[in-house]
Amino acid sequence: MLRAAIIFFVLALISIFLGAFGVAGLSMEIGKVLLTVFLIFALISFVLSVVTGKKQTLI
Repeated sequence: MLRAAIIFFVLALISIFLGAFGVAGLSMEIGKVLLTVFLIFALISFVLSVVTGKKQTLI
């Protein structure tokens, strides 16, 4: 999800450079929504791991 947010932000920057401000605005809004959702999920995951005391292992 974070990767998709970064891609939309890069797309917005390219669109601004090329003069397509409508596409840039839409891409920026989608990127902000995806980043917000990612941060909310990360916070929920952190709180649950602290409350339950379980460690999360990276694969």
